[in-house]
Amino acid sequence: MELRVGDVVTLNTDMLGCTPGTRGVVYETYPDFDIPGKTGASIIFENGEYDGFSIRDQDLFLNEESVRYIPFYLRDYKFTNVMKLSQDFRDDLWGEIFN
Repeated sequence: MELRVGDVVTLNTDMLGCTPGTRGVVYETYPDFDIPGKTGASIIFENGEYDGFSIRDQDLFLNEESVRYIPFYLRDYKFTNVMKLSQDFRDDLWGEIFN
């Protein structure tokens, strides 16, 4: 799976205080640390927890979800730091996806 900023995924296992089926949104991509030329993805979940997933982790722990409408501001999200990420979560930036 090759994820992009704004893509919606679901977990297929218990992780980060979440249960299988919990939604997450990709907020950043980066060069994969396991496989050169592939892209890792940082994801924030419905409970506000976040983590990075290498391409192997994505295949193991995530399901890509079909969502008909992704607000443009999620596709254009610019990650700066985790403090801002947490504030954006508290400000309900991903509310349209998580609610």
